[in-house]
Amino acid sequence: MALPKYIKLDRIRLQDHPDLDERWVQARIAEDPGILGLGDLVLKDKERIQPRAGRLDLLLQDPDASHRYEVEVQLGATDEAHIIRTIEYWDIERKRYPQYEHSAVLIAEDITSRFLNIVSLFNGAIPLIAIQMQALRVQQDITLVFTTVIDELTRGPVDDDEEVQELADRGYWESRATKATLAMVDHLLAVVREFDTALELKYNKFYVGLAKDGQPHNFIVFRPRKNTLILSLRLPQSAEVQSRLEEADLETLEYDRREGGYRIRLGADDLEKRGEILRQLIEMSYRGHKDKS
Repeated sequence: MALPKYIKLDRIRLQDHPDLDERWVQARIAEDPGILGLGDLVLKDKERIQPRAGRLDLLLQDPDASHRYEVEVQLGATDEAHIIRTIEYWDIERKRYPQYEHSAVLIAEDITSRFLNIVSLFNGAIPLIAIQMQALRVQQDITLVFTTVIDELTRGPVDDDEEVQELADRGYWESRATKATLAMVDHLLAVVREFDTALELKYNKFYVGLAKDGQPHNFIVFRPRKNTLILSLRLPQSAEVQSRLEEADLETLEYDRREGGYRIRLGADDLEKRGEILRQLIEMSYRGHKDKS
């Protein structure tokens, strides 16, 4: 089999292009928000009027979660006005629609080291994502490549902050969910114990976690429901994991960027039909947690 032909790509600067402008870039993102690499998002609005503050370029939303992204695009290098505008629109939207989680997204062809430092300072208080955009010429056509250079700060998840959690017991969860979904938790605990026999369930008011010698080890978290079980797996977002989930036909909810984990909705038959892939994913999560500890 002949090897694919190597094609050298030429980077072009849209800021200097006679025909392509910010609106052209916005249109490409609006057509396929997935090109930003922020997940399976949909377009909620574009050129969204902000009271006494201009227009927001793009408003994107995760269809499976209450999470919106306020996106501002700039050709060339980012500057003070771009940063302020992005944060201002994010602040307006989060105040108007507090029922959603909001993230500010700043996109520019060049994010200089100076502004990278400035944006990093905001990231502790503002969920801000900075994305560098490159326009590449492929023969006679042009494509866009987006690279996240600053992601949202991963804040400590609530389930790691054990001292603020209200403890519960198995009876509490049997009344809130069902014995059947708790049996699914027991089944998966047996899988977890293949890797560490000392791990045990720890019942909290909002989730069922794991503990070892009384200390939390929540690389996976269970949230039993009446008929299903939500399994959260702490794993970095990757094409490999996503491919495994899709091949196994597992129902995945939105990737939890704040906690750094995949959320999977399981039915009782999933444990039997997809037990091996679940075991593999749990092992990956456990190994990653062990390496960090």
